[in-house]
Amino acid sequence: MKTTKHVGKIKNTGNKCLVVFRTLPGESNMALVVETATLPDSYHNALIDLVDGDQSQDAFEFGEMLFVRPFPDGRPMLRGLQADGRLKKVATDNVVMTPTPNSEISLAQLNVLISEQKNCTIDELCTFVKGGPNDPGLVDSRKINKETPVKETTQKAQAADNQVLTDADIARSYRSQADAMYKEAARLRKQADELDPPKKKTTKTVDAEETV
Repeated sequence: MKTTKHVGKIKNTGNKCLVVFRTLPGESNMALVVETATLPDSYHNALIDLVDGDQSQDAFEFGEMLFVRPFPDGRPMLRGLQADGRLKKVATDNVVMTPTPNSEISLAQLNVLISEQKNCTIDELCTFVKGGPNDPGLVDSRKINKETPVKETTQKAQAADNQVLTDADIARSYRSQADAMYKEAARLRKQADELDPPKKKTTKTVDAEETV
């Protein structure tokens, strides 16, 4: 059965949500989510199409994609959600991830598993995100009240006010993400080789008589 990352629901309300950032800097017990039920249809459909895409499923955080993608009306997704007060800060133990219709896991538990896999603390998970909430100007968690909409934020990589991101802006973000993923892939490859060194390839010699 296909699994889908970044989707879940709020435990105490049952409202479906998309997890934008699984942790916040200095507050690893808090996540940033957007509830989908109250979104305008065009925004709802755009977000669902995006989260189902391969790039979003490969991304460590859904927020990486919201950072560079616009809504159909041209508004940058992350900034638009922020400006409309649709981003909410919620305790990770109050978020239930639903990777499949028949499976559930607490975001708090999932974060523990991911931190063990990456051999880091839960507080350090935000550092794996390029363009994530720990970057200056993206999401200032000090200005977010618990389980309330985000209203006071700015976006460093955003183009001029009320303008969509240019191709150059998007390209810079993609390059940053690619660099981060390359470094992470190299680190994991090194760890894998230390645990199970690759076998050296041997060259097979051909009998001279066979070549005649």
